[in-house]
Amino acid sequence: GAGRTSTRGNTAVSALGILFNTGAGQHILKNPLVVNSIIEKAALRRTDVILEVGPGTGNLTVKMLEKVKKVIACEIDPRLVGELQKRVQGTCLANKLEIKVGDILKTELPFFDACVANLPYQISSPFVFKLLLHRPFFRCAILMFQREFALRLVAKPGTKLYCRLSINTQLLARVDHLMKVGKNNFRPPPKVESSVVRIEPKNPPPPINFQEWDGLVRIAFVRKNKTLSAAFKSSAVEQLLDHNYRIHCSLHNTVSSFLLYSRSVYCDLHTVFYKSKKLILKSATCYFPREFEGGRNLPLNEKSKREIPENFKIAEKIQTVLKDTGYSEKRARSMDIDDFIRLLHGFNSEGIHFS
Repeated sequence: GAGRTSTRGNTAVSALGILFNTGAGQHILKNPLVVNSIIEKAALRRTDVILEVGPGTGNLTVKMLEKVKKVIACEIDPRLVGELQKRVQGTCLANKLEIKVGDILKTELPFFDACVANLPYQISSPFVFKLLLHRPFFRCAILMFQREFALRLVAKPGTKLYCRLSINTQLLARVDHLMKVGKNNFRPPPKVESSVVRIEPKNPPPPINFQEWDGLVRIAFVRKNKTLSAAFKSSAVEQLLDHNYRIHCSLHNTVSSFLLYSRSVYCDLHTVFYKSKKLILKSATCYFPREFEGGRNLPLNEKSKREIPENFKIAEKIQTVLKDTGYSEKRARSMDIDDFIRLLHGFNSEGIHFS
């Protein structure tokens, strides 16, 4: 029974003896032509297990049960669960339906081949990312959203609606706008227009740490019309990156925030301990890459280390990376996935991390 809503009110509308809570996004899809169209776009298979979110009174559920092996329907409202159970009771479809009662965002997703969802608008974004980070991979999802949200999902660089949601979704999936659905196709009608979107996760996924990626994109899109040079001058951003830089360096010893090695060395630290709040390295062996010193292992000595300059400023390092990668004067609104991958690589290779 979920769907779009533009109100946080608690309006209740009576239909079939049930009071639908539009404030919770309950708008039942009533038009059988739209239901059939969604099922057709989902390209369901006889062997499929379908995850349905927001089945409501089961208009879509019943049609899918006729075509697939199993439907797992997740519904938060126990009254609607009762309606759904009544609808299949005593039919041959009943043993193909499994109902989970609860909040989909707090529920561990089961295994499924495809997902069909008619969601309350207010959970659209978290649900999309819950889906896209779910493993094992599913084939596709056919999802009903508020029109503007759907258009953000498919927006391209340089367009008005292009935002963090657009680039994050498109990094992890192929997204297509399938059709518009007018408000009169729902009971009660919502205040906004809707759209159906198909999402197919990229399998295999891009070899990128999503938390790192999202950390970078979040900074860039806070003010998507600002240059990156300006976006990264925020004191909060500088503090975060300085903190991450020091932690990363002390853990990985690539460029230690306590010790900077004058050559590229890889250290296997047998013992690391703190003494008077100063990091002491004891019994360490340093491995030089093969191009240095013929690949021999050399002991760590005083000459191969120097303390980090006291006047080290992360701000200068950030601006240097932006200039060197060519993105200093670029704006997030016009940057695509490849641009952000290059920029993330530029930061990471200098020891700057976003998670």
